Amino acid sequence: MSDPAKSPIHFIKPRDEVEVHLPDGRVLQGKRNTPVGEFLKALPEWDNPLIVGAIVNHELRELTYPITIESKVIPLTMASADGARIYRRSLTFLLEAAFEELFPDAVLTVDHSVTSGGYYCQVGGRDPLSEGELKRLESRMRELVEQDLPFERLTVPLKEAVQYFETKGHQDKVRLLRYRHRETLVLYQLGSHRDYHHGYMVPSTGYLRWFGLKAMDEGFILQYPRRHAPRELLPLPDFSILLKTFKQYGAWLAHLGIDSVGALNDAISADRIREIILVSEALHEQKIAEIAREIVRRANQTRIILIAGPSSSGKTTFAKRLSVQLLAY
Repeated sequence: MSDPAKSPIHFIKPRDEVEVHLPDGRVLQGKRNTPVGEFLKALPEWDNPLIVGAIVNHELRELTYPITIESKVIPLTMASADGARIYRRSLTFLLEAAFEELFPDAVLTVDHSVTSGGYYCQVGGRDPLSEGELKRLESRMRELVEQDLPFERLTVPLKEAVQYFETKGHQDKVRLLRYRHRETLVLYQLGSHRDYHHGYMVPSTGYLRWFGLKAMDEGFILQYPRRHAPRELLPLPDFSILLKTFKQYGAWLAHLGIDSVGALNDAISADRIREIILVSEALHEQKIAEIAREIVRRANQTRIILIAGPSSSGKTTFAKRLSVQLLAY
C-alpha cells in the first residue's frame, strides 16, 4: 500500500480564480462565479460577430451562466445556428414588451418566418397598426435597446404563471400550460412584461442592435439579420403568394378549432383528432382540385408543373393526388 504522505495527490483550498479554455488554445482567467459572458467580453473579437451564448463543458448556456470550475468554452456568435436562434428569440421578446407597453388592449401574434430574415406579425383586437404607430413601436424598441435593460430569468410556480397569463388574456398559453406536468415554469421578464420562451436569451436589451419593422399586408415584418450577414438586414422579397397561403392555412386552423397548440391538445383529449384529420384531408383535397382546375384552364400555356418542399414533406403523395384530379378532367 502506498504512503499517503508521499503521494503527489493532495487536498487544497479552491483558488479564487478559474480558467476558461477556448477552442483555439487561448486561456482566460478570472474570478470564480464570474458569468461566462464577462470572460468572453475580454476577447477582442467578442462583438464581430456578436457573441450571444456559449457552450460550456459541452452544454449550451446563456452568457449569464457562472463559471465555477475550470471550463472548456466555445463562444456562440450570431453567425452560428444556436446563436442566431438566441438572438431571434430575444428580439421577439423585446418586440412583445414594447408592444404591450404601447398597445395594452391589443393582441400580438408572431407568425411565420420570411426568407430574407424576419417574422410576419399580426395584430388582433383592433385595426392593423398605422404607419405612424409602427414607427412609434420601432422607436420604443430602440429606446429599450439604448437603456440596456436586463432580461430577468425567473423560475415561478406553474399556478402563478397561469394566473399571470389569465390576467393578460393569453388564453392560448393558459390552455397550453394545462398539460404541463412540472410544478414550475421558467419565465423571462423585461419591465412588467413576462413570457415563456422555449430556449435561452441574451443577457440584456443592449445586445439587440440589428432589427427593423416593415409594414406588410395587414401586418408587419420584424426583420432580423441572417447568419451569413449578422450585421445586415436584407431587402424584403415579394412573397404575396406565400403570404396568401399562410393566411389560408390560418383560416383552416381557425375553422378546425385548433389555432394554437393548447387547442390541439384539448382536441386530442376530447378524442376529436380523427375528425380533425378527416376534415383536414377534405380541405386539402379541395385545394388540390382548385390547382387542377387552374392547370386545365391554362393548358395551352402550361408545360411543366414544379412541386417543391423539404424531405418527407409529402411531395410524392401530393403529385399522385394531383394526377388523380387531372385525370378527372
